[in-house]
Order: sequence, then C-alpha cells, then structure tokens
Amino acid sequence: MKNKEQHFYDGAKNWDFSDIKRTDESLTDWDMAAIINKLARKDFRILDLGTGGGEKVLKNFPDVAEILGTDFSEAMIATAKENLKKSGRKNISFRVMDNLKMNTPDEYYDMVVARHTCIDPAQIYKTLKPGGALVVRGVDQMDCFELKRFFGRGQAFDDKKPISHVDYEAILDAGFKDVELVPIHTREYYHTPEDLFALLNRVPILEDFSETDPAEDFLHREIELETFEKYVAEHTTPKGVLLIRRYYGITARKP
Repeated sequence: MKNKEQHFYDGAKNWDFSDIKRTDESLTDWDMAAIINKLARKDFRILDLGTGGGEKVLKNFPDVAEILGTDFSEAMIATAKENLKKSGRKNISFRVMDNLKMNTPDEYYDMVVARHTCIDPAQIYKTLKPGGALVVRGVDQMDCFELKRFFGRGQAFDDKKPISHVDYEAILDAGFKDVELVPIHTREYYHTPEDLFALLNRVPILEDFSETDPAEDFLHREIELETFEKYVAEHTTPKGVLLIRRYYGITARKP
C-alpha cells in the first residue's frame, strides 16, 4: 500500500488545501493536537511520521526541544521545508524516511505521532524512550463509505478487517501499555462541488488501496464526473456538500 500511496502523492504534486473551503462538525471529543500539547513538555523530542507538507506540525505542535517530521515522499518533504522557511519556527526539521524502515536512534524520542500513514509499532517502540507516548490518527475502513459506495471503490473498501483494529492489535503486540482506541466521526460540508472535487483529486479516498491485502499493481483512475454529480445532487445540504468521515485515534505508552 505504501508504494501505491507514494505513486499517488508524487503524481498529485499539490498538498496545499488552503483553497478548499469546508466547514467541519466533529461528533467525537478526540483532538490530536490537544492531546499532543497536553502530553508534551518543554524538553521533549517529538517524531512526526507521515508529516506531509508539514502544515500540522508547524501550526499545531508545541514549542519543544526538538521536532523531526518525516515522510516517504521527497516532494512532500520539499514542500515541508519551504513551509518551514515561511513559518519562522525553530527546532523543527524535515527529512525523507520510510516509516517501515525507520533509521532513528533507539530510545531517543519522548513522543511519536503518526497521522494518516502506515506504521510499524515495533520500530516506533524501539525509538521511544521508556515512558514515551505514541499518538496515532488514521483513516478507517468506513471513511467516506457513502461516497465509495457510489463509485464502487475506494481506500480499504473491500478490506475484511478495519485498519483501526490492525493497528490496535499491532501496538499491543509491540509491547505498549495503556492502549486506547477511539472511533472518530466527523461531518465535513464542502462549500461548493468544486471544493469537494479538488479534495478527491489530492487525497486517495477513491483509489483502490487496500490496507490489509495490498496488490502489486496500481492504476490511477479518473473521477467519473457523472457519478460525482449524482453524489453531489443527493448530498447537498444548506451547509454544503456533505462528506461523512470516519477516523480513529489511538494513544499508548511505552512502559
């Protein structure tokens, strides 16, 4: 799945979502940024996996001793470094790294954050200090399910086991304690159909990525306009075009 995602993101070449207008309604009291800021101390070293263009790190992460953001896409890291220059923030760096082949020091970080990305909990456990925290936010199988049903495809659409359960069990198996899994439900209202269409061209919601049964081949498929227009017609509300998101949050501690 990682190779498919890299193909997709390197081809998209646009990770600026500031032009996409939407209103969010969270139905779950689980805020990743709030959790990170509550747990962090001034002397913390934080590793952010799947950092993308670095926007979340630069905007939401606390002022601590050191933050490293990593991503497997060279283009994304190039974007993150440009965003870092504009931000003026210090003690933050970005570099290319494969989450499944981590080359960070053993027992070095006080916190590892992973957002919408593949993880290997055993490698994360190794790089965390004793007592260190892991905070994960991921996209679950039922995310955008109504939209996927219209198109008959999408990320994890045919998976037999939700990725939230896969991650939860792998984190337990790696030796973490105090592991908590929380389903996260959000309603997103896109102000215009064009806003939603722009999103779907920048993230792999409608791509045939399997989290638990990855295939070798990847063929990017264009979004069928007729199907998209039918979805918009049936899901337009006074607040905008509705997209129901289903994520999951996991917190854990290395003993």
